[in-house]
Amino acid sequence: MVQPGGGMPDMQQILQQAQKMQEQLVTAQQELAAAEVTGTSGGGLVTATVTGGMELKNLVIDPKIVDPEDTETLADLVVAAVRDATHNAQRLTEEKLGPLAGGFGGGGGMPDLGGLGNLGLPGQ
Repeated sequence: MVQPGGGMPDMQQILQQAQKMQEQLVTAQQELAAAEVTGTSGGGLVTATVTGGMELKNLVIDPKIVDPEDTETLADLVVAAVRDATHNAQRLTEEKLGPLAGGFGGGGGMPDLGGLGNLGLPGQ
């Protein structure tokens, strides 16, 4: 960001841009924390719901899959549903934060902000 004529970059403009990106990131993170996604296994016999923050919120098990003689299959289906829901939440995170991560030099996914929250920007 060199100004025409070879001058120094406008630090105020750079700081304003960084603050705007930080605000967008915080908004996206809040939206993700409130978002819920599901994952399924066994053709929909087990459904897990997780938040964008990867917190398991709900687990629904169709009674017809419950066999007291075969709890291993049920456990496998629960793990698969939770894994699927978590994968879906990660994909949602990448969709929400990917463009913002690119602005910080990241390649998508959850950016490493390297202390961006400690820049001493106005409003912090």
